[in-house]
Amino acid sequence: MSDLENQTAEHGSLRRSVRLIDVVMLGAGTAIGASVFTVLGPATNASGSGVLIATVLAAVPMAVFAIVYAFMSSTMPRTGASYEWQHAFVNPFLGFVVVWLRILGSGAVMVLLVRVLVEYLGMVWPGLPAAPIMLGLFIAVFALNYFGVSVAARAQTLLMLLLLAAFAVFVGAGAPRISTETIGPVFQGWGPILAALPVLISLFLGIETATEVGEEVENAERNVPVGLVLALSLTLVVYLSIVVTSLGVAGPRELADSDAPLLTAAEHTLGGWATPLIVSAAVLAIVKSLNASFLVFTRFLYAMGRNGALPGFMARVHPRWGTPHVATMVAFGFASLGLLLSKEILPLLLAVNIPAMMKYFGTCLAGFNVVRSHPDVYARARLRFRKAWVTTAAVAGMVAAVVITALGWAADWRPYAVCAAWTALGLAYWWLRRRRSTDGWRSSVSLPAS
Repeated sequence: MSDLENQTAEHGSLRRSVRLIDVVMLGAGTAIGASVFTVLGPATNASGSGVLIATVLAAVPMAVFAIVYAFMSSTMPRTGASYEWQHAFVNPFLGFVVVWLRILGSGAVMVLLVRVLVEYLGMVWPGLPAAPIMLGLFIAVFALNYFGVSVAARAQTLLMLLLLAAFAVFVGAGAPRISTETIGPVFQGWGPILAALPVLISLFLGIETATEVGEEVENAERNVPVGLVLALSLTLVVYLSIVVTSLGVAGPRELADSDAPLLTAAEHTLGGWATPLIVSAAVLAIVKSLNASFLVFTRFLYAMGRNGALPGFMARVHPRWGTPHVATMVAFGFASLGLLLSKEILPLLLAVNIPAMMKYFGTCLAGFNVVRSHPDVYARARLRFRKAWVTTAAVAGMVAAVVITALGWAADWRPYAVCAAWTALGLAYWWLRRRRSTDGWRSSVSLPAS
């Protein structure tokens, strides 16, 4: 019996009930969230109308990462995949450090999402009590994820379809009024465009979400790679449509000065209907991203419990619902504590981006090692990219992750200090747990059967 089979027998079996459309909606639905309602202001302030070019450039590293994720998913689909791949093909220690950082990043992204949502709701209902609403949202996504991945995935799909309809109204109303004079010069040097990249990269974070539930996807070796491509394509089309429309009706200066740039743009074309439309879109987008982010949070906690990096009870699966219910409860508790984090948007965005970039770096390194050192695993890939393609994408992805992480330092150094302190705490935990372990941690995961 393989290591994975032994672990499944010990903790219970996850249910394979996520379909291709759910894979697409999990990826695109995670990416199209709070960021589109918040980053357009600071990004336009940095790059002016060059935000159009910067948006396309921000998708390039995510496309590179998607190639590696698609290849790895076709080879070894796993729940908690980005941790499992690094654990198996790089180093258990690196896998732990990266995912430990992601615990902090997951708390930050969930807090960012609920705070932006409360701000938008406050435009309609001033004086809303923020803390109870944020906690109530966490309870809602906890319930969705506790009672089955299929429930969470179907809710994600429905919310995404409603959001796309709202954005279609926004773009359709604005398209006839788009003016090239209002947009202004798109290129005024590479400096402003590159300055906007660390913020705009958050627009695409989460495209790979479905890889984190690999063992729960129907025909995962095919559906996850196909879903990744479709999710990235859909996300880029949606964002470019929104950015062009916003710039064309409001102009870069007005967007840069606005705390709610999409609402500012919508007011030019929809008048009194702008607020209900944008607030509704924000609620749909944020709840949807919150749901997906929480889902991923629970899965890498589950994977760490299954491999022994965290206590084994994290990997327990509910006998009726087929969900990692203990990991779900822990994720809820940690997210609730995250409400104590900074209320500023930019530090939260960077606190999300730093762990995400480290995750992408580690996954690209895992893909590089599979091609170079594990020919038996490469031979089992359903998506048979040439070795040179995977190697090039993996190296480019690692370079992009380092560069994007470094660029953020100029924007705000404080999240880097918080990440360093959190990492130090994780290293102390690693050392203590290694010392107390009687049977050692598992050093690898089982590979797919031939």
